[in-house]
Amino acid sequence: MMIWVRAKKEESSIMLFMKKFTPILIVFIIAAVIVGVFLSLASSKQMVVIKEGNIKKLPLKIELHKYQDSFCGMVIDELDYASEVISNDGKTWFFHDHGDFVLWLKDKPFRDDVVIWVMSRDTHRWIDAKKAFYSVDETTPMGYGFGAYEKKKANTIDFETMKLRVLRGETLNNPLIRQKILSNRQ
Repeated sequence: MMIWVRAKKEESSIMLFMKKFTPILIVFIIAAVIVGVFLSLASSKQMVVIKEGNIKKLPLKIELHKYQDSFCGMVIDELDYASEVISNDGKTWFFHDHGDFVLWLKDKPFRDDVVIWVMSRDTHRWIDAKKAFYSVDETTPMGYGFGAYEKKKANTIDFETMKLRVLRGETLNNPLIRQKILSNRQ
């Protein structure tokens, strides 16, 4: 009888231990699974937001669906309106809409010392953003409306004007500007 009481007492101690620590153990296992899933997703995607070592300040090849816009974080899935900003230390940032690089650069202390490359809509090659001509009425990924062109054409503006319009909010995202530009088309 004494052995039976002792066994019951040990059994109740084990049950008490299990009752206390089972919820903690379950939470720990769930957290470990969630962390594991996120780590495996992050390592499989390998998204690129910035590249270092571009000392020559030349445009880098953007692999579609693998690079992210440094301003808005969206994936770059076309090059039509892509741009790259390169600082003096060789860091390169990538953008899928020209308006994004303008807004991203506005508060950067190195904004006046960068090289900016934009994809040309007419020649389909990287050109100096400061020498490009910009249309104001294109359907761009973020809706700013500015397409870069190597050769001047009717109704295009220069880099400084494009930059000023983005900073003022005078883009196709502004309903008043959109209405004005669209009515000028007709």
